[in-house]
Amino acid sequence: MGIEGIGARVARKEDKRFITGGGRYTDDMVVPGMKHAVFVRSPHAHADIKGIDVAAAKAMPGVIAALTGKELKADGVGNLICGWMIHSKDGTPMKMGAWSPLAVDRVRYVGDAVVIVIADTKAQARDAAEAVEVTYEELKAVTDVVSALKSDAPQLHPEADGNLIFDWEIGDSKATDEALAKAAHITKMHIINNRLVPNAMEPRATLGHYDKAEDHYTCWTTSQNPHVARLVMSAFYNIAPENKLRVIAPDVGGGFGSKIFIYPEEVVCLWASKKSGVPVKWVADRTESFLTDAHGRDHVSEVQMAFDKDNHIIGLKVDTIANLGAYMSLFSSSVPTYLYATLLSGQYNIPAIHANVRTVYTNTAPVDAYRGAGRPEATYLVERTMETAARELGVSPADLRRQNFVTQFPHQTPVIMAYDAGDYAASLDAAMKASDYAGFEERRAAAKKNGKLRGIGMSNYIEACGIAPSAAVGSLGAGVGLWESAEVRVNAVGTIEVLTGSHSHGQGHETTFAQLVNQRFGVPIDSVSIVHGDTDKVQMGMGTYGSRSGAVGMSAIVKALDKVESKAKKIAAHLMEADEGDIVIENGELKVAGTDKTVPWFQLALAAYTAHNLPAGMEPGLKETAFYDPSNFTFPAGCYICEVEIDPGTGVTEIIQFVAADDFGNIINPMIVEGQVHGGIAQGIGQAMLEGAYYDAESGQLITASYMDYTMPRADDLPSFQVSTSNTPCPGNPLGIKGCGEAGAIGSPPAVINAITDAIGNNDLLMPATPQRVWAAINAAKH
Repeated sequence: MGIEGIGARVARKEDKRFITGGGRYTDDMVVPGMKHAVFVRSPHAHADIKGIDVAAAKAMPGVIAALTGKELKADGVGNLICGWMIHSKDGTPMKMGAWSPLAVDRVRYVGDAVVIVIADTKAQARDAAEAVEVTYEELKAVTDVVSALKSDAPQLHPEADGNLIFDWEIGDSKATDEALAKAAHITKMHIINNRLVPNAMEPRATLGHYDKAEDHYTCWTTSQNPHVARLVMSAFYNIAPENKLRVIAPDVGGGFGSKIFIYPEEVVCLWASKKSGVPVKWVADRTESFLTDAHGRDHVSEVQMAFDKDNHIIGLKVDTIANLGAYMSLFSSSVPTYLYATLLSGQYNIPAIHANVRTVYTNTAPVDAYRGAGRPEATYLVERTMETAARELGVSPADLRRQNFVTQFPHQTPVIMAYDAGDYAASLDAAMKASDYAGFEERRAAAKKNGKLRGIGMSNYIEACGIAPSAAVGSLGAGVGLWESAEVRVNAVGTIEVLTGSHSHGQGHETTFAQLVNQRFGVPIDSVSIVHGDTDKVQMGMGTYGSRSGAVGMSAIVKALDKVESKAKKIAAHLMEADEGDIVIENGELKVAGTDKTVPWFQLALAAYTAHNLPAGMEPGLKETAFYDPSNFTFPAGCYICEVEIDPGTGVTEIIQFVAADDFGNIINPMIVEGQVHGGIAQGIGQAMLEGAYYDAESGQLITASYMDYTMPRADDLPSFQVSTSNTPCPGNPLGIKGCGEAGAIGSPPAVINAITDAIGNNDLLMPATPQRVWAAINAAKH
């Protein structure tokens, strides 16, 4: 390990520009003639549009245009789509309702876009938007996922009878029912996974620019995957052919999955730029973000976990209803199916599993991937059930888990996944030691003397990352391949540019990807530039989500580096009249092993481009491209232990300690990994104790549409985390990486709720575990 290579704790290169205000975000982009957009949005959760009058708005000062959905449709702009096909268990395809970027005849949630108003200033556009008159005929709304399936529920889309999108299953129903029938003990649970708002620091924004002279569109946008955005807007939304559309995702201030998708605003602003003849910029305000960003989670599940007389799990049966909101977002169908149900085996050897998943339309914001995307829902279900089972069986939660761990690899689960490597007991042991698990009862007794309730809970999570390989996900319904690309350009003076299809929006790619190059060639990381986020500069790539940038994105870089190294060694061998097999690269030089012959890296690069003395038949230059399609998912795993203390008089919960022991495979930069874990745990604690998106059942209004009502975690809500890793390298990629970006948000919620329920002696507790809910549960347990 060099001081800047793999494994080094290198400070993030990109942070200097961010903390000094040098970041360049979509809202910083300005082009000549640019105007500002405001969207008129539906104030109703469900209503027919009877008329739209934009005359008064158009007459107001500074107004350029006020455009409607009928005009958009007349110009042939397509509906938004879901890009992952799921079939119901009867073989019928999912029922995808029409989602026009601007509503035409009906609105289906509060915030549905109806009109775009464009003016010289944002203030003028906002004033004019208020002058638009939309006549609605309000309809009955439904926001609750269970109620939406009832026979008297309002129908959202004619395509989906009874609001059912699909009724899907995985696993062996017969074998699971047989396991339940012969079980010595069955733990049953009703599990609700609360709805969340992603709340990235930077709100969504877009700038659409149509260049009439070139007949070319440019879209600046807050995207995690600009190439996919270009593909979808070209192939499905009919904005422009790909060669006539450039998508740029500059610095992006957080995504957490919510910026994977193509939203109505990108499509409308591009279309409106051509229609109005001016570049059009839109930036969400925070309430718009609450209303219209894709939400996360919102599952209701029934669980049965069966044990034999020796406390081995013999079967798991799950029935889940998942809320997908008013429309199907881009990857929404994959989240409660192949990203959720395939992880229901957890870290455990369960011979029979069956899951049934129904997805449902409601008059709420669309629901899609949010940090973890399906994996947090699966982990919460499995780990709450395991903890409850241990209490019912009267055994240690740690011992019950250890007894049921998968210990032999590879391991084929009953729900598709084949775990390739892991040591779950090592993470459990590390977490128990770090938390002084054995000494907990003494701490509980001490807290009791002080009038406090103390509890401890654990969570042993596993996730599938990388979201690959392409052939496998294609067979499961994915509309795109999930490989990644890289190009490595060695310049004539030896500096290096890495063009990656991955996108960085907080992950630290400019640092970790440069560390990879430093490890290979000894080039200082300040001499390595990482280029991403621009479809005109970077070859097609699939973007960043699902903790895939390391395992998939960096593997593509490794393949390109292999090609560069091979050519560099050929040139060096020719220059030094040596055998290619004797060339080694050390400390920024190419050397002939066992001699004092060397060629500095910069000199080798210059030789490649002057081409004065190259091997016969070799092309000049030193630039290589690679595509990498993984052979399997990767499987990060770990054990989290949370310890809480509760004031029984108020229900206020304090997290006394939180321990995370993770297995991420090989690690490029431990400091960045620790930061990712810290952030993920903070979001998981937020879900467990503070955050929840709620709609009024009658009106369908989002009643948590600001930070006045939606509680985000703050510094004083969080303890100092104890994090460690005990790594088993992933055998499926060249770096042995598993991924770390989502683990904290996956493993932490059940650990927190298990700790709180342990403290209060009442297992009936919903997330978020607010003081009011905890207080009520404490008092319910007394009766």
